[in-house]
Amino acid sequence: MSAVACGWLRGVGVGPGDPELVTVKAARLIGEADVVAYHSGPRGDSIARRIAATYFGPDVIEELLVYPVTTAETAHPLGYHGLMADFYDESADRLAAHLDSGRNVVVLAEGDPLFYGTYMYLHDRLSDRYDTAVVPGVTSVSGSAAAMATGLCRHEDVLTILPGTLPVPELARRLADTEAAVVMKLGRTFENVREALRQAGRLDEARYVERASSDSERVLPVAEVDAATVPYMSMVVVPGRDRRADSAGRASGSEPARGSGAEATSAARVVDQLPAHPASLTDLPAPHTCSGEVVVVGLGPGPDRWLTPEASVALTGVDHVVGYAPYVKRVPQREGLGRHASGNTVEVDRARHALELARKGERVAVVSGGDAGVFGMASAVFEAAEEHGYDDVQIRVVPGVTAAQAVAARAGAPLGGDFAILSLSDRLKPWPVVERRLRAAAAADLVIALYNPASRSRTEQIVRAREVLLEERSAGTVVVVGRDVGRAEESITVTTLGELDPATIDMLCLVIIGASGTRATPSGQVWTPRFVR
Repeated sequence: MSAVACGWLRGVGVGPGDPELVTVKAARLIGEADVVAYHSGPRGDSIARRIAATYFGPDVIEELLVYPVTTAETAHPLGYHGLMADFYDESADRLAAHLDSGRNVVVLAEGDPLFYGTYMYLHDRLSDRYDTAVVPGVTSVSGSAAAMATGLCRHEDVLTILPGTLPVPELARRLADTEAAVVMKLGRTFENVREALRQAGRLDEARYVERASSDSERVLPVAEVDAATVPYMSMVVVPGRDRRADSAGRASGSEPARGSGAEATSAARVVDQLPAHPASLTDLPAPHTCSGEVVVVGLGPGPDRWLTPEASVALTGVDHVVGYAPYVKRVPQREGLGRHASGNTVEVDRARHALELARKGERVAVVSGGDAGVFGMASAVFEAAEEHGYDDVQIRVVPGVTAAQAVAARAGAPLGGDFAILSLSDRLKPWPVVERRLRAAAAADLVIALYNPASRSRTEQIVRAREVLLEERSAGTVVVVGRDVGRAEESITVTTLGELDPATIDMLCLVIIGASGTRATPSGQVWTPRFVR
């Protein structure tokens, strides 16, 4: 009597939820299988089965594989991973018995079997003993992007897929350091994920997608989600920048975010390759090699031609670069360079980290967009030194081209007379203070450069600023709006205070409000006379 031939094993992806997203091949194999296995939580409710049940054959044997736990809390002597290893061993033995009996086995997996899928643990245990293959499925990432109907990543954008179980600082760093992101494994982790998005300056653009492609699908801004209602079958999607509309930048903070009006945090690197010591720079100060110093470097608004030679030299002389992740990313990696990136809104924490490294004798640069002394990291470093007792650490600031300079140069010479620079962000100062200073500058007839004029969550400040200015200035006052200056998408708009539409202003902009003497030439250039009549 001949031995019974073993059956085959197939790991089959059934997509994110809609049964019509099951592939033709997956449907055929499910219908042909003698055994269909699927996982579920302790309550025995299998999402994979709900998706694929319509394709089951009439005589199919069903194998329900129930997880012993859904959290890391367990009394198992080897902890959660030990308990789960035992579960997968037992599940593999159950399927092996069917395979040894000549039955063909399909294991269902939500989404794709090898993308955070539980099938892979059975595959690891059985694939070297049986005829095994994997049928890919539509992933939950694809389903969520489709639910948003928004481009996930474009051109050279980097897409980062992250588990929500990462520590908040690490999650924030990675979110800040990528163009597009997806965060999975939510449920209990949701509040931590939301906090990481806030620290990374990505909260405004992040979207929450629940049960993508199913009848109960929901899409909401992450900021509006009730954490108590978040199921495990959900994710956060942060799309890459939509270059068609210039509408997906970083959120503003005290250290400005992406865009010409916010000191440019584009992921494009300022420097493709920093020179070691160019001959033409021999008259510049040599990089400091002594211990106990932090050099704070302004990287300029973005293009490599706006990085100063002094800043370039300074960056070649350090062993560590500390800063907001998109700024750190603009410094090319080289051998021996330590990179310490973090999310937005934690300026003093990273300044203290840099000071501590310097105290230990390390050569440290803190990088900042634009000029580090203009709403940048220089002040944060001095603040941390004063508050936390780093008087023994020297602080040196290397200037950079500011967004105000870049926009003014593109427009002509609107800063040719006396001017003031104000930030409309009220994160570190109350709005009444902002308004009082704005009114005083307007009454003094100063040209005013407005940083951080708006973001997705701060849309009223620019509206109120215009109202205050119109109380002190005529409606015909010349206004310059610079967007993404220095990049391919840059634009300069010349208008008047009366015609300025606040709805057109976002985090990519810097706004210059002229003085009474500021004027526009017939060709559209703007300048402010040096004299007052």
